[in-house]
Amino acid sequence: MLRWLLSIALFVATPLTVLAQDKQQPRHFSQCQAIAGRLPGVTFARYEPAPRLFQPAALSDEPVTITFLGHSTFHIATPDGVTIATDYSGWHKPPVPPLVATMNHAHTTHYTLTPEPEIKYVLHGWSDTPGESIKHEILVEDTFIRNVTTDINRWGRSEKDGNSIFIFEVQGLCIGHLGHLHHELDEGHYAEIGRLDVVMVPVDGGLTMGKESMSKVVQRLRSSVILPMHRRGPVIDDFLDMFGPEFDKVVSTEAVIQVSLRSLPKKPTIYVLRGV
Repeated sequence: MLRWLLSIALFVATPLTVLAQDKQQPRHFSQCQAIAGRLPGVTFARYEPAPRLFQPAALSDEPVTITFLGHSTFHIATPDGVTIATDYSGWHKPPVPPLVATMNHAHTTHYTLTPEPEIKYVLHGWSDTPGESIKHEILVEDTFIRNVTTDINRWGRSEKDGNSIFIFEVQGLCIGHLGHLHHELDEGHYAEIGRLDVVMVPVDGGLTMGKESMSKVVQRLRSSVILPMHRRGPVIDDFLDMFGPEFDKVVSTEAVIQVSLRSLPKKPTIYVLRGV
């Protein structure tokens, strides 16, 4: 009994960071995780990263550049030169192959099985093993990339963990791409996602999720910058009309937006980039 109690005490006393990582492979930690107060009745242990974890680089005021390429593909360029293409299918390409390509699984317009060999990191949002979910935690220069899986519901069939919300943490910013989101998120999802300063949201009105349900997700996330994408059919006003005066709305003549932690708008703002 004494040995059992000592074992329990040792487990509790061991830092979570030690248990969570391989001794030879230090892990970055998320700065965007949800705080405990968001989940009723749940108390999180205090989390203090160990010194040998990758620490975030000193923040500068250099912006992250986000360019809408088409459908649900954005090109993200960070101050350190990391380039990312979201929902990369090869249909909407940046001028130069990106360093990182994230992909989703709902339709061929969201992924390709034949990406250019110059793309160093190809991150699928689904697992090829039935019943398993894919998990990404990767540090690329100044950018930490992780994912939160959601289910796909199509043609009357449910595919568990078939979609990923990819989250890019760079320069103190939390940037999220909802992918091909088919259902409203629960509290567990919101806790995994954490804070999103910038969110890329599908606004097709039904191919992913109805506009009412999608607007609930956007309002719950409380992001400073909302970037519509994946518009097929409905006019953009159908989505914008779901939001009242607590949101600003900007229709841009440019396909590019630059964001930094200091330049985030004080009021949540929906930016409709050119091409959406």
